[in-house]
Amino acid sequence: MQLECRAHDLIWLNDPEQLQGSLPEWVASQWRATLPLVVRRDRDENGRIPVGIRGLRRDLRAAAWVDPTAIQRRLAPEALSQREGLLRSPFVTQPPVQAAIQLAQQVWPWAWGITGSVGYALATEVPVLHGDSDLDLLIRSPEPLANAELARWQHFCQRLICRVDTQVETPAGAFALAEWLRDGRVMLKTNEGPRLTTRPWEESA
Repeated sequence: MQLECRAHDLIWLNDPEQLQGSLPEWVASQWRATLPLVVRRDRDENGRIPVGIRGLRRDLRAAAWVDPTAIQRRLAPEALSQREGLLRSPFVTQPPVQAAIQLAQQVWPWAWGITGSVGYALATEVPVLHGDSDLDLLIRSPEPLANAELARWQHFCQRLICRVDTQVETPAGAFALAEWLRDGRVMLKTNEGPRLTTRPWEESA
């Protein structure tokens, strides 16, 4: 059965030789098949999945492709935001994880997950986060959400002990929550590239 992959999902390959693309030299020393790849936004006419490879430094990033049949496991960002898992993390004392725990203790009317370096560290226990790391979050929003609820989330995040950046994921793409609440229009990230819009839920994918 083929796994459905969405942007920010973490995926593991059943064969490292299945990684496709022109890769920089550091990949050979810093990536191995036991580490996940991050699904990114792009489109391939042959149905390949666009992925990103993370190095140990923030500036080490590489783009690649994999066939869907090469994926043996998928982990969605929502799986990383469960309170019990956060409390068991070896990084539980780090400010971004403490902030995520506070969010997980609240009741929200949507599914949300952790992405970026914090999500990668939670999934792998590789120490790519530090005390000054941002907490990158994702809210799943197949339908439009009430601005009052989004503002409540944003206000709560602004009071946390680290910088929080929330992306809202619609069927057409993702946008920055802070930009939406401030301007009422956003730069929507889609598989075909960025698109400026005031209707991020209505844009055709």
